[in-house]
Amino acid sequence: MSPAPARTTDAAIVAAARELLEAGGPEAVTMQAVAERVGVRAPSLYKHVASRSALLRAIAEDAMGEIGAELATAARSGDPRQDLRSMALATRAWARRAPNAYRHIFGATPGVDRPSAMLGAAAVAPVLDACTSLVGPVHALDAARLVTAYVHGFTSMDLAGGFGLGGDVEGAFRWGIDTLTGALRQHDPMDGSGSANRGST
Repeated sequence: MSPAPARTTDAAIVAAARELLEAGGPEAVTMQAVAERVGVRAPSLYKHVASRSALLRAIAEDAMGEIGAELATAARSGDPRQDLRSMALATRAWARRAPNAYRHIFGATPGVDRPSAMLGAAAVAPVLDACTSLVGPVHALDAARLVTAYVHGFTSMDLAGGFGLGGDVEGAFRWGIDTLTGALRQHDPMDGSGSANRGST
């Protein structure tokens, strides 16, 4: 995105594009549609964004920053297990509010690069911090990936209507994250089957 002057702003363009995304998916996000929504002619939009692909990437980066802020807000209890639980619930709630943005971040929109690794790392830093506190630095990334895979897999299936057997899906999600985080503990290299600080975890 560039700072070229016009009758609109980068923030307004991205906000309009995200509204179109939620209303109709990635195919609804066209340069013409966004220009109409922000009240400029399509050529003026190119003063701010070079292409539709760049616009879709800007949406992903904006959404990634938003979910990162949600995670940071959720991770403030001082208890890493509670923080992971709160972050899991916050992620699920955010995905329900912005399902197409969620899919856009974690899916594969043709012709669109994912947000930068640096931006992604910053967004999930609270998850990695909580996992470091629980399992130590050696397996912190492994634990973060495990938790993220559970949350994303469950959330993606839920958004796709994949839980057709009924029951309390929300309760199942909470049970799953509680069970998963309860199992995370720091490995003691002197004990091949157990963990350090067994009594405190």
